[in-house]
Amino acid sequence: MEDNSNNAHNVLTAYLNEHKLRKTPERYAILDAVCSFTGHFSLQQLSERMEEQYFRVSRATLYNTMELLLKVPLVVSHSFSQHTVYESSFLRPNHCHQICKICGKVTELGTQQVETVIETMKMKRFHKESFTLDIYGICSTCNAKLNRKRKKIKEAEAKSAQKTVGGKIPASEKSKAKSNNNNKPVK
Repeated sequence: MEDNSNNAHNVLTAYLNEHKLRKTPERYAILDAVCSFTGHFSLQQLSERMEEQYFRVSRATLYNTMELLLKVPLVVSHSFSQHTVYESSFLRPNHCHQICKICGKVTELGTQQVETVIETMKMKRFHKESFTLDIYGICSTCNAKLNRKRKKIKEAEAKSAQKTVGGKIPASEKSKAKSNNNNKPVK
């Protein structure tokens, strides 16, 4: 990770020099914290990581530096089901995710085939630098829960159908329904 962090420092330094921006210790500390994550992270998690490293920065500095890192681009942002997460894009600018529409779980996919197809695509009047592909569906855990619910509903319907004979309610069921209706208070 040390090599990656140094390389990311070099990229940031070049960008800051090119745009005549200040090289502050906060920017490099935030970049180091970003590089320490192996996957997606929120600004809150980044702030907590900074505090763990005994480097407190204001919320404004964190937001402004993340905006800068997005422009460089050393970081990419993703909006998943009502929240934004970030991810280092220094070593892997292309991302593919599968996202569960029910629980919101996000899983990173290794997709060499997709990358190859997109990289070989010819685009008119456009220079592609990176891509993000989000595939929405239902994860196996949520799918299993849905199947159990469906099974319970079918079983309840089957029991209900067994109670009716030839589409009519048996006399024993009618008398139960009448006695239940007779016991209801009148408004």
